[in-house]
Amino acid sequence: MSGAGPTLDGCRIESVDVHAFELPTDGPDGTEEDGTLEWDSTTMVLVRVHAGGRTGLGYTYGDVSVASFVDSELAAVLQGKDMTSPPALWHLMGRQIRNAGRPGVGAMAVSAVDVALWDLKARLLQLPLVHLLPAYHDRVPVYGSGGFTNYSLDRLTEQLTGWVEQGIPRVKLKTSRDPGSDPQRLTAVRTAVGDGPEIFTDANGALGRKQALYWARRFHEEWDVRWFEEPVSSADPAGLRMLRERGPERLEIAAGEYAYTARDFVNLVEGPAVDCLQADVTRCGGITGVLEAAGLAAAHHLDLSAHCAPAVSAHAFCAVRRLRHLEYFHDHVRFERLLFDGTLPPDGGALSPDTGRPGLGLEVKWPDAERYRVYGTRTT
Repeated sequence: MSGAGPTLDGCRIESVDVHAFELPTDGPDGTEEDGTLEWDSTTMVLVRVHAGGRTGLGYTYGDVSVASFVDSELAAVLQGKDMTSPPALWHLMGRQIRNAGRPGVGAMAVSAVDVALWDLKARLLQLPLVHLLPAYHDRVPVYGSGGFTNYSLDRLTEQLTGWVEQGIPRVKLKTSRDPGSDPQRLTAVRTAVGDGPEIFTDANGALGRKQALYWARRFHEEWDVRWFEEPVSSADPAGLRMLRERGPERLEIAAGEYAYTARDFVNLVEGPAVDCLQADVTRCGGITGVLEAAGLAAAHHLDLSAHCAPAVSAHAFCAVRRLRHLEYFHDHVRFERLLFDGTLPPDGGALSPDTGRPGLGLEVKWPDAERYRVYGTRTT
C-alpha cells in the first residue's frame, strides 16, 4: 500500500544480550542506609533485544544473578519468536520460569526483558513508547526521594531543598532505622523546606505494628507528614491495614514496591491494606505487569504510584488511569544519567516523555558504562 508506515510483519527476535553494571553510592563513607538495609553500590541489569535492524532496551535494579537468569532461562526461549505482542511473550516467559522461581529474581528478569520488548516494538514502529501504550496522561508528577538515614542533617536538608528548588512539591526521607533520631531529622527538613511542600517518610518495613502506629501519629501531628511508606513490612498486609484504619486520617499508608506477582498486589488491595498502591516496573513484570497492576488498582478505587526507575516509569505510568506520582529516586537518577543519553529532567514537578525520540528515547553511553561492567561483554 503506497505511503504505508513501518510494520511488524514477519519480524522475529534475532538475539538477546545481557549486561550488568555496578555503580558505587555517593553516600557518607561510600554507603547509604534506610530503615532495614545498608548498601555501598547499585547494580543495573541491562537487557537488549534485537529484531528487524532495531534494538530495544530494558533494565532492572538487582543482584547480578538477574543477568545470568535472563541468559539461562529467557534468552533462548525468545530466539526466533514473533515480537509483535510483548504481552504474549510476557506470558511465555512466565511459563518458562515456573520451576526456576517466578517471584524475586525471576520477576525482575522478566521485567527487564518485557521493557526491552516494548521499547523494541515502539522503535520498529518509529513511535515514542508513550504513544504505543494506552496512555491516559502525557506527564507523570514526581516526588524527590533519598534522604538516607546516614546523611548528616546538612546533607539531608540540602538534598530535599534542592528538589523543592527544582519545582518538585513533595519530598521523601528514609526513617525508622533509629527512631529516636527521626524527630531531629524531620524538624530540620520541615524547617528547611517550609510549610508548602509535602513531606513523605519511608520506614522500609522497619517497625512493629504498635511502633508504627505511634510514629504515624507523631509524624502527622508534629511535622504534617502526609505519606508513610512501608511502616511495617509489606509482607504484613494485616499490619498495614490496621495502620490505615487506626492512623491519622490524612496520613496515607503506601506499599507495593516489592510486589512481584499479581497475587502480591491482590494481598495489598484487599481490605484494602493501603491508601495508595505502589508498583515497580522493574520488579512487577515490566510494562505488561504495570498495566495489570493499574487495572487492579482502578478496580479497587486506589491510585497507583510508580516506584523508581524514572526513565522507564515516565512512559509506562502515563498508561495508568489512576496515576498518583513517581518516585524520583536519587540512586536511579544518578545511574540513568551516567548510563544513558535521553534521560528526562523534571519540569514543573513532573517528567514528560520525549515524543521526538522512538521507544524510551534512551541510548547507552557505552564508554561511560564500561567502567562499571560486572557481567557480559560489550556489543554495539
